[in-house]
Amino acid sequence: NPAECEVFIVEGDSAGGSAVRGRNPRTQAILPIRGKILNVERARLDRALGNQEVQSLITAFGTGIGEDFDLSKLRYHKIVLMADADVDGQHIRTLLLTLLFRYMPELIKQGHVYMAQPPLYRIKWTNAEHDYVYSDRERDVMLADGHASGKRLPKENAIQRYKGLGEMDYSELWETTMSPEHRTLLQVTLDEAAAADETFTVLMGEDVESRRSFIQRNAKDVRFLDI
Repeated sequence: NPAECEVFIVEGDSAGGSAVRGRNPRTQAILPIRGKILNVERARLDRALGNQEVQSLITAFGTGIGEDFDLSKLRYHKIVLMADADVDGQHIRTLLLTLLFRYMPELIKQGHVYMAQPPLYRIKWTNAEHDYVYSDRERDVMLADGHASGKRLPKENAIQRYKGLGEMDYSELWETTMSPEHRTLLQVTLDEAAAADETFTVLMGEDVESRRSFIQRNAKDVRFLDI
């Protein structure tokens, strides 16, 4: 049943291995992206469709692309972009979103595209359950609150920073990022497809001055909802 199924798009073999072990195989599929996906904003359509990673995405979704796109053939009603919590991960997410904006915008319009939120740190307490936090600021707040409430940190390995999804074992990845009971997904939505298309043209195109001006104004055409 596609309505109950979701596909996680992850970067790299190590992250893909943890995700495969940690998933619920009945409803969750894993699609590893190996290497850098093509910047489809700067590429012609024929070159984009010749890229192995892009072809893998099209095949996995089942909808086709461009004029051949058919939403009724979508195999997964949740398409989850699961990249590292660092700058490189943000770059991969941006490239994936560019592909979807350009060639499969209906997936976003109909609410099928999400972004996973993997933690950046694990805080290990000696006298309480460990905590996962998602930013430097949240780490500092959690440490201050924990100390104020009497929690203590061990002398070694108290705070672990995850450099990538591959550093998590499969149980951690499931607990923090994939389990429907505990995870946070951000749904990607569009106010207007044309405005979003223009946004990604500026962000991913070759006009540096337009991109600088856009960043200074902040993105208003795309919003991410915490659901």
